[in-house]
Formats: sequence, structure tokens, C-alpha cells
Amino acid sequence: MTDRRNELATNLAAVEERISSACAAAGRKREEVTLIVVTKTYPASDVRLLHELGVRHVAENRDQDAAPKAEACSDLDLSWHFVGQLQTNKVRSVASYADVVQSVDRLKLVGALSSAAVKAERELGCLIQVALDADAGTRGERGGVAPDGIDELAAAVAEAPGLRLDGLMTVAPLAGPFAGRQRAAFERMMEFSSSLRAGHPAANMVSAGMSADLEEAVAAGATHVRVGTAVLGVRPRLG
Repeated sequence: MTDRRNELATNLAAVEERISSACAAAGRKREEVTLIVVTKTYPASDVRLLHELGVRHVAENRDQDAAPKAEACSDLDLSWHFVGQLQTNKVRSVASYADVVQSVDRLKLVGALSSAAVKAERELGCLIQVALDADAGTRGERGGVAPDGIDELAAAVAEAPGLRLDGLMTVAPLAGPFAGRQRAAFERMMEFSSSLRAGHPAANMVSAGMSADLEEAVAAGATHVRVGTAVLGVRPRLG
């Protein structure tokens, strides 16, 4: 376990240096960017080690993995972020442990999350997931609403009992006009964020950037970066 702790500490330090350097280059303060460590496929023991090393935000993308892990770490002061495509039949479980759901991309999901949050007597933070590769009125290949659907979803979340509209999330697209242009994609997201905040001033969170492109996200103005591989290592193959 000591070896694993040392490995995680070394990796975290390297990621911290990358974020700090990116902030300096962008003229931003380091505290403007929150690191979320994506712990999917890794055990609760790693989450505990990360907590010892100062991590306070962790993310998962599959409820069947996240629920038992969150339960095993319920004694820790952690904020759990759900970042995967969420089916309505998993909403009740996710609402029992997640502090923020970053993948809200359809009205049906808003209703289900609201009902579950009220029953659990919890407030869930919600991010609208935006798919920059989606045509108007459609959803992206990896989830997310097309940009023309942001306002409708944001209004629904803002009005829904038990939910709190925190901002926007995106994944750099693999297709479409922003493919291979992460900086441009993230800058477009910041434009959407600015428009959103005109009507919802508190919804100022922008979750963008991962291990490979966190610098571009920081440069564009992202408030949160989601880093997995760079901290935990190459993920084991599933199945």
C-alpha cells in the first residue's frame, strides 16, 4: 500500500504542477481551478489514499461501481461527482450519494433526479452536459445535449425541487467542427457559460478538460478539470 501511496503522490504532484503552470500561463489564480480525480475502475482503497493526499473531489461514471465505493468511503469528507451517461433507473441510487451530477442532458432525467433528490431529502448539484458534436435538437454520441437545448434544460433544473443548477460540462468532441481543436471547443463552452450566467448568475461552474487536455481547458477558463489516468495510471481492461 505504501508503494501505491507513493505512486499516487508522485502522480498527483505532477498533475498539480501542470494545473499550476497552466493557471500561471493564463493569468489565473491556482484556486480558481478544482481538480476532480476520476476514480472509475479503481478500488475504494485508492480513494482513501487520495483523500489522505488531500483530494476532496472524486468522480465516477457507473452507478454499479460508484454506489458501493461511496458507501465504503462514507466516513470521508468527499464530494462525489457522477460524470457518466445516466439512465433513469439508476437515478434513485445516484441521488443517494452523488453531490453533483455532471451529465444532465434531457428533460426526463431532470424530472427523475428531482423526484429522487426530494425523496432522499438531499440537494443535488447539476451540470448541463453539452455535446459540441451534436446537431440541433439531438444528443451527442457520448451523451450531452446540443447547444440549442441548454436554455430549456437549465430552466428545468433551476425550477426543479431538490436540484441546484451549477453550470455546464463538456468532453472534447472526437467529431464535428471542434474535433482535434480542444482549446477552441473549451472557449466555445465559456461563451455558453457566459450566456447561461446572464440568467442564472450562480451557475458558474464549467467542468472541462481531462488528462490529455487539461491545459487547454484551464487556458479557456474552466473551473473544474476531471483527471483520471494522469493520477491513477492506465486503467485495467474491463472484462
